Amino acid sequence: MTLSNAQAHVVERAVAARGDRPARITVGAVPVDLCSEPIAVTAIRERSTTDDATPPLAVVSVNLDHLHYFGSGGYLHGAFGIREGRSAPLHWLHLIDGAPIATRTEQLTGTRWPRLAGSDLIGPILRNAAADGVSVGFVGGAPETHLLLRQALAVSHPHLRIAGLWAPSRADLLDADTSHALAQEIAAADVDILVVCLGKPRQELWIDRYGALSGAKVFLAFGAVVDFLAHRVRRCPDWMARHGLEWAWRLALEPRRLARRYLVNGPGAYLAVRRTPPVEPPADR
Repeated sequence: MTLSNAQAHVVERAVAARGDRPARITVGAVPVDLCSEPIAVTAIRERSTTDDATPPLAVVSVNLDHLHYFGSGGYLHGAFGIREGRSAPLHWLHLIDGAPIATRTEQLTGTRWPRLAGSDLIGPILRNAAADGVSVGFVGGAPETHLLLRQALAVSHPHLRIAGLWAPSRADLLDADTSHALAQEIAAADVDILVVCLGKPRQELWIDRYGALSGAKVFLAFGAVVDFLAHRVRRCPDWMARHGLEWAWRLALEPRRLARRYLVNGPGAYLAVRRTPPVEPPADR
C-alpha cells in the first residue's frame, strides 16, 4: 500500500508517540486512538495509581454500535467528550474494538492496529489493580449477576479490592438526582477504577455527565464485561473473533436483545466506516 504524506505522518507520529500519547485519527466521524495493548494497559495502570490533579481517564470501545450512536448522522454525535481540550474534566481514550474499525484503520494508515476489546483488556487491568492495591468498582448488571461476579473474582483475582457493585435501573440513569446520588455513593466508597457496564450509549453519557463527581481515576466503558466476568455469557471462540464474527456469536446467544443492533443499526454504521476519507495529519493533543 502506498501512503499519502498525511497517512505517513500519522504512522510516524503514532510510532513516535508510543511512549507518550497515541496518535488520533477519525473513522466514521468518531475519534480513534492508535495504540497497542501494552500502551493502553499501561496508561490505565499509571492513571489508576496517580494521585495528582491529572484528569480522570475514560476508556471507550469504538465499534459499529458506537458509530451508530456517536458517529456522523447519529443522534448523539458530539454528545460526550466535547469539552476535551478545553479544561475537560475527563481525558478520553478511544480504543479500536470492532473488526470493521480495525480494517478501515489499517487501510487509512498502512499499519495494522490491534483490536482492544474490553473483554480482552479487563484481565490484565484487574491483575495490575490487585498487584497495586487499587480499588475497583462495577456499575451495571443485575444484582444476581453481582453475586456471581463476586464469587468468580474471589477465585480469579483473590487479592483484588472490590470497593462496591451498583445495579442502577434505566429509570435511575435517566434521573439526574438519582445519578448524582449514585456518583456520590461511589465517591464515598473510594473507587479508583470504575468499570461501567451500562451498554451503549448510556455508559458513555453517564461517565461524561457524572463520572467526575464519583472521584474515580479511571472509567472503563466496557459493556458486557460484567456478564463475561460472572460467567453468565460465554465469550466468542477465538477463531470467530479472528475472522470478525463475534457479532454473529453474540446474536446467536441473545437474538431478541441484539437483533436490532446488528441487523438494523449495524449496516448504516458499516457504510460510514467504509466512506471515511483519507486521514489528515493529527493535531498535537
